[in-house]
Amino acid sequence: MILLDTTVLSNFAHIERLDLLRLALSDAMTTPHVVAEFRRGVASGRLPTCDCGWLEVVELTPSEESSLTHVRLVLDDGEASCIAVALERETSPFTDDLDARRYAQRHGICVSGTLGVLSLLVEGGHLTMAEADDCLERMIAHGYRSPVRSLADLGVTAGE
Repeated sequence: MILLDTTVLSNFAHIERLDLLRLALSDAMTTPHVVAEFRRGVASGRLPTCDCGWLEVVELTPSEESSLTHVRLVLDDGEASCIAVALERETSPFTDDLDARRYAQRHGICVSGTLGVLSLLVEGGHLTMAEADDCLERMIAHGYRSPVRSLADLGVTAGE
């Protein structure tokens, strides 16, 4: 299971390419907290209206809710809920939030994000390197603080 947080959803929403998330991560899920954050972004005009109906929303178990209470002390609701689920279900959150990534790594959780999704799309032959870099450039124009300007900087190579 892969959990998407608001940062990754927002990056693909800004360029109106949520379809790429579905293509790369067909089994992706999210939490009600992420859905609420995303909807607030749409309602405020910070995010475009998009269809996230394909994305399964997982309900947190009582144990995950308990973890959420602790994680929420250092992270926002969306990131905290994804980390809380990942802690309990041993799954991977996809987030670009640096604090969430560090928290996850300190707790032995494998984490990825927007660049990981774009890499999967290139390696899977769904996007060319130029198309992925164009998506990245457009995300950066919308405020994504990417550590690289091209997926080539990460050593990503096109699939067969």
